[in-house]
Amino acid sequence: MSARQPAAATARLRLLRTAGIGPVTYRQLVARFGDAESALAALPMLARRGGGEGPRIADPALIEREQAAVARLGATYLFLGDPDYPPLLAQLDDAPVALIRRGDVGLSARPCVAMVGARNASAAACRFARQIAHELTQAGVTVVSGLARGIDTAAHHGALAGGTIGVIACGIDVVFPPENAGLQEAVATQGLLLAEQPPGTEPRARLFPYRNRIIAGLSQATLVVEAAPRSGSLITARLAGEAGRDVLAVPGSPLDPRARGCNQLIRDGAILVQDTADILEQIRPIDPRAGVRMPAGRFDAGPPADPSDRDRQVVSALLGPVPVAIDELVRQSGRPPAIVQTVLLELELAGRVERHAGGRVALV
Repeated sequence: MSARQPAAATARLRLLRTAGIGPVTYRQLVARFGDAESALAALPMLARRGGGEGPRIADPALIEREQAAVARLGATYLFLGDPDYPPLLAQLDDAPVALIRRGDVGLSARPCVAMVGARNASAAACRFARQIAHELTQAGVTVVSGLARGIDTAAHHGALAGGTIGVIACGIDVVFPPENAGLQEAVATQGLLLAEQPPGTEPRARLFPYRNRIIAGLSQATLVVEAAPRSGSLITARLAGEAGRDVLAVPGSPLDPRARGCNQLIRDGAILVQDTADILEQIRPIDPRAGVRMPAGRFDAGPPADPSDRDRQVVSALLGPVPVAIDELVRQSGRPPAIVQTVLLELELAGRVERHAGGRVALV
């Protein structure tokens, strides 16, 4: 459990587990109202201003059961703002508000490199990933991956003795794929296992992109070893690039479909990697807590502000079903960022607006 008082932790989890409130909305609410408890009390009022009834707030009893399950599993919460929260991950606009962890969180303070790739990877690629992961840990680098079949599994095996972080798209007590049960437990006891979802959550397709942003966000660089076009590994690479992190790729034969994703990444500007030295050369000049380029479109919204009815009309009129960048709304509306953010917050809580990747929003 966080060092905060249990009542404060419960309020934070209630706000976070309330339907429709993601990391970005959570942070805006707390910035506006000072703490999670005050934000919870304000939700109905904000939703009315946005023209809706507001989200159904998470039941305190449900949160208490979740907290009991986390403790029973030997896990703890890691809240955004805690001293040991991963420093690079905290720089994401949509950094997880709360992670559930087992293992040594100190591994996230070391230089981290993500390794991802095809689930149906070739034997040669798995051997290469295992070797690279081992050599990286020997150089003091933590290897981050997603405990999936193929390249992820090989990377964790190679890095297990030296330091690895596994990020899963399910509850911390759920194993996927089932054959990695032993590996997942080894990562939890010898490395660090992280889950954003509450205990008991089964893996679903929509949860994997959220998992992928954590993998990319923890890391100075993301290495793709093998990947087919439109694969989950390329999503992780794209998220890394959007966060201002380096994207690395291992080239492969044009005759192998599993190499096409990597070859396309290199063609689009990813750094070609042939051995561990290439990776170390890329990450060594950058301190893990400094020098990270901020994502495009990020801006400081400034102090909280109360919009007028005219402000709401102007911003709402600029919205449509096609996602648009928030800074574009600021430019076209002529309103201060704080006003635009508040209007969007009200509309989101009313169920009229949804957020998309890259700091974009659209009407539901």
